[in-house]
Amino acid sequence: MTVPASSDAAPAPVRHLYVHVPFCPSICPYCDFHVLTRQSGQVEAYLKQLEREAAYLAAHYTTDLETIYLGGGTPSFLRDEELSRLTEIIRTHLGWGALENTLEVNPGTISPARAAHWQALGFDRASVGVQSLHDPTLTFLGRQHDAQQARQAVSELISAGLRVSGDLITAVSGQPLEADIAGLVETGVGHISAYTLTIEPGTPFARRGVTVAEDDERAGFERTAELLAAAGFERYEISNYARPGEASRHNSAYWQNRFYLGLGPGAAGHYPAESSGKTPELKAVRRTNPHLHEWLAHDFAAGPAGESEEIDAENHVTDALFMGLRTRAGVDLAQLSRSSGLDVCERYAAPLRRNLATGLLTQNGDMLRATERGWWVLNKVLGEFVNS
Repeated sequence: MTVPASSDAAPAPVRHLYVHVPFCPSICPYCDFHVLTRQSGQVEAYLKQLEREAAYLAAHYTTDLETIYLGGGTPSFLRDEELSRLTEIIRTHLGWGALENTLEVNPGTISPARAAHWQALGFDRASVGVQSLHDPTLTFLGRQHDAQQARQAVSELISAGLRVSGDLITAVSGQPLEADIAGLVETGVGHISAYTLTIEPGTPFARRGVTVAEDDERAGFERTAELLAAAGFERYEISNYARPGEASRHNSAYWQNRFYLGLGPGAAGHYPAESSGKTPELKAVRRTNPHLHEWLAHDFAAGPAGESEEIDAENHVTDALFMGLRTRAGVDLAQLSRSSGLDVCERYAAPLRRNLATGLLTQNGDMLRATERGWWVLNKVLGEFVNS
């Protein structure tokens, strides 16, 4: 495979922005994200520092945003005037997404008036933390809403003109999975993100000794795919299903290994490497912001916050495989060779040969994809590329 020389051209504009809002009404026992309940004065301080960081990003990166995603935490937990201020900060310094702007929403924070306000601010998509439509399961998961509130929330968001995605947790003991899936489909959502319950170290569930049997995890993984396919949802990524035209454009940017800015405490970003023209092997910089208190204390006049990691050509390849093989589309090996400057088929011949032979990967021309069996053991497959 011929690999052209790297170009000295200036980096293209960054087209995607993730904003982290860490505040939540309560902390779910399975959650290991950077979240906290709000204290007096914290949101005001957060917004002031968010503007300083947005100004820093605007001064150092050219943006032409296509998508924005407000995640958390619970962005919809912000008061109307706070969310208005946050969107004003983004628009002033970085612009607004031309294709898709998503707000993560907790069902207990929605009313018709608030949904209309979010739509008027420029959000056209809502990602709703439904998790289950079975009240005992919601109680076990520590959710502060019931099934009826979740159904009503989806209805009000759709009525306000937003595209809606519903999150679902599977492999929960006692959960009526088939009824959960059927009920979520019936709400009219165009997109479903389904994740098996994972017990992360340090979470309340881990401290309580909650476990998830691998057989239950796999059964939920496979049955969810069967039921959603029968309901007309395409599985376009391991955990994500969409009706035609409803795939998440923002999350697809992650899976395609594109650049994106990270704004806010705990936010991660994938940035163009400023020196890539002079140092072709340096492809990108990955940066993760510190948590709230350290982030609030940071002086953005002195530079970016958090830890940075330089991504060289080999890291670029394994990152692209790690993200792209999660998708049904897969990875274009010829394009990846061009963007990395490496001959990917030659450099990773051994793990490619082994995983193609065992049927965990499949290749059609330049397109490399994981099979259904490969998806289930994808971390093992990817480990072979990282360690080769």
